[in-house]
Amino acid sequence: MLFFRKRKNEAALPAQVLAFMETDIHSHLLPGIDDGVPDTATAVYFIEQLQLMGIKKIITTPHIMMDRYPNSAITMATPYQEVLDALTAKNIPIPLYHAAEYYMDEQFEALMQKPLLTLSGNMVLVEISFMSAPPQLHKWLFDLQSAGYQPVLAHPERYAYFHSNADAYRQLKNQGCLLQINLLSLTGYYGKHIQQAAEKMLDTQMADLIGTDLHHEKHLQAIANIATNKKLRKVLEHYPFRNKTL
Repeated sequence: MLFFRKRKNEAALPAQVLAFMETDIHSHLLPGIDDGVPDTATAVYFIEQLQLMGIKKIITTPHIMMDRYPNSAITMATPYQEVLDALTAKNIPIPLYHAAEYYMDEQFEALMQKPLLTLSGNMVLVEISFMSAPPQLHKWLFDLQSAGYQPVLAHPERYAYFHSNADAYRQLKNQGCLLQINLLSLTGYYGKHIQQAAEKMLDTQMADLIGTDLHHEKHLQAIANIATNKKLRKVLEHYPFRNKTL
């Protein structure tokens, strides 16, 4: 297990750096089922840290990517219960739920024939290839809505092929898709171009939701470092993210 190492000045940092979110809707905190936390102890530790930073509710979202992480409600049940039991044992009173982050490819069409795991109400978190936009993207979004779901596209700022299309995000929103940016994108964690795309999404009011997309200790450290970035904190605290409504 990797431990989150305290910095010498950590005690002086503001504890409520994520209070503006209240609810984190994107993370990978069910142990051993995707590229997120490896064990229950790590999951509990990360949840403790999120709570200390101001998160009041967590909806964690393991990958469902049939070629790599063929998860389902069944595969998630045991690790989810293990984390719940561990939180109870440590008297950590934070609501923890799980949905999923669905990878949209040809196999996603078969998944849509069964009930999907939702963030809240009918909201379904989806992601697409980082390499190129799937030609069926708009069809899949239409099919999701026809089935009664509200698609939420995870980290659209990270899809570099959207950066050269000034209208890409508006087209997605016009089709009824909500857009969820990653908190880490705004820190520059994924690189300058992605940071700039995320900042532009905020400037143009394209982002609807925000998530940590927390997987591992380096992510946690980068999120904690936001406490020292007064300019970013001010932007985040004043942006009308919908997280609080979930």
